[in-house]
Amino acid sequence: MTDIQDHTNKPYRILLYYKYVPIENYELFAAEHLQYCKELGVKGRILVAHQGINGTLSGTVEQTEAYIAHMRSNPLFTDMVYKIDESDSHVFKKLFVRPKKELVTLRYEKPLDPNVRTGKHLSPKEFHEQLQRDDVIIIDGRNDYEYDIGHFRGAIRPTVESFREFPQWIRNNLKDAKDKTILTYCTGGIRCETLTGVLLEEGFNDVAQLDGGIVTYGKDEEVQGRLFDGKCYVFDERISVRVNNTDEDIVVGTCYHCGKPEDRYINCADDLCHRQHICCEECEEEHAAYCSDECEANDAPKRQLKVLQSHR
Repeated sequence: MTDIQDHTNKPYRILLYYKYVPIENYELFAAEHLQYCKELGVKGRILVAHQGINGTLSGTVEQTEAYIAHMRSNPLFTDMVYKIDESDSHVFKKLFVRPKKELVTLRYEKPLDPNVRTGKHLSPKEFHEQLQRDDVIIIDGRNDYEYDIGHFRGAIRPTVESFREFPQWIRNNLKDAKDKTILTYCTGGIRCETLTGVLLEEGFNDVAQLDGGIVTYGKDEEVQGRLFDGKCYVFDERISVRVNNTDEDIVVGTCYHCGKPEDRYINCADDLCHRQHICCEECEEEHAAYCSDECEANDAPKRQLKVLQSHR
């Protein structure tokens, strides 16, 4: 049981964690866990299912240490590993603890249990070595917009908008590669636990995953994030984090408006759209943070109303 963290002595911490373990009466557990987190004062997004738990939260050093101690007092989560980032403040505005039917929504036809069947787990060093082979297929186990801002060199960009589309995507795109070595990766590791299970069920035999995901890979002192280009998309107010800590780090994203290299995401200023898109600072100013002329036109009446209300 080894947690992975940075050491910058900032006042807040961000915890990323998951564990596949059966939780009886998971809806009651979610309700009680929500109350505990409220009393503790942490913020974030925690999903609870019969399969287990998956969470990202932020809090002070004291709050996060108390949270880890609380979880380790429960026999179900004693050996759960935490990826820990340090921060100057909270990276979430609210707290959500929600019961779900699946930790990662897949809706696969067959039952999947990562504790029974999943791909081989590769350490960052092992994964880095495998990346340099010419005879492997590297699959990004995230959504396409996550790939666009950063990915491992040579990885396939999935043409999926949600994780549940992966089984069909595999059937459409990899049916002639069942004799190949398949490497998968995702942000923190949880999606690959089931993605590799799908690959095995679909007839692939040599399947492996990056243990702990991109986040762990970027913290490895030996690998230092090599061969990961761009930034890693994260589901909090940071939006993205650096992975490659060497001078090989490059920008792979492009501005949605002008096409120049960029690695920052913003949300469309139109609340009815809120499309997240890569945008440089110049285009954000030029387009007033809208993703299109249509959104700016649709939003004009609301802006005018706000101006009138401010002058009352």
